[in-house]
Amino acid sequence: MTAWDVHRLPMSDPGDVSSLEAAINSGEIDPGAIIGVLSQPEGTGYARALTMLQLSLLIGRHLDQSPDDVVARVPMMMIGLTGGLMSPHHSVITKTETATETPPGDPRLAVGVASTRDLAPSELGTALQAQLVAEAVTAAVAEGGMTADEVTCVEIKCPAMTPERAKSVSKLIGGSLGAASSASKAASALGIAIALGEVAAETVTDDVVNSDRSLVTSRGSVSAGGEQTAARVLVFGNSTTSTSSLRSGCGVMTDQLDVSGVMDALVAAGLDEPSIPLSAADAARVRQVFINCGADLTSEVRGRRHTINSDFMSGQAGIVAKAVANAVVASVVGDPMILASAGAEHQGPVGSNLITVLLEVDT
Repeated sequence: MTAWDVHRLPMSDPGDVSSLEAAINSGEIDPGAIIGVLSQPEGTGYARALTMLQLSLLIGRHLDQSPDDVVARVPMMMIGLTGGLMSPHHSVITKTETATETPPGDPRLAVGVASTRDLAPSELGTALQAQLVAEAVTAAVAEGGMTADEVTCVEIKCPAMTPERAKSVSKLIGGSLGAASSASKAASALGIAIALGEVAAETVTDDVVNSDRSLVTSRGSVSAGGEQTAARVLVFGNSTTSTSSLRSGCGVMTDQLDVSGVMDALVAAGLDEPSIPLSAADAARVRQVFINCGADLTSEVRGRRHTINSDFMSGQAGIVAKAVANAVVASVVGDPMILASAGAEHQGPVGSNLITVLLEVDT
């Protein structure tokens, strides 16, 4: 049998991996069992690159591998630009084989890993990218021993358009690096939707990418980075073949204030009649929360105008959206050290938040 685990570890600055080093040294985490890392450092792409380098150096040192070999094997998804009360941290995913021969009987956390091939700059934001991502997601679902219906969250880090990559592109989608990177995220999200059966493959053409907002995934979160050359995929779900001590559940916050969507995810993960806020006992069972935030795609909430896209912070709309979602969800679960990602291209209905909870099983 197989057990997956997610270890949530704090960081004091973008280069801080001391919490992971302590967990490795104490035997809590076997570095050879690490199959993926989701980190939320503060700062820009340079900060994310530092975090990724420090992680790969640390893991590589313990496994006698080069940083490049570690990164090639272990998807490392750096989700930076924190704001508000967001608390920087690492989520380290491990996979171990157990001696248990009898499954627990109820579905437990499973995680699948895959990558596309390297994507050419001209392929970013296209239907071809969506198809390649769909194939990778399908492979990750199978690798994790799940079916598409058992998937609760797909996390993807895809290539962003960089100045160097733009040199080889005859026409830049949207006319800017930011728009082209957004299209890369959009195509990746549509790939998730294809793989999970939420969208028919034949409906995804180049002209619907970042255009037809009716085509969405309700179980995906995509970030783009210049450090990526392929789309890296982590699929979270549940399987009766897993012996993990965790269970995953998902929900949709229809807007930024929709606490009922948070409760749906908690119940789906295994909490019975949770309170708002959670009791101390229930809050202690929450291992991690993933949120994909969509406030920056709207101009109002519940009929009230907001200024995320119009005030002096409009250039940082994504950070503000993440800060809002983090605060609302943290007020329920009692902990701001949760993962929030912004930019909701084809990720849920416009203005919604997609949320996934990893919960310790009540034994």
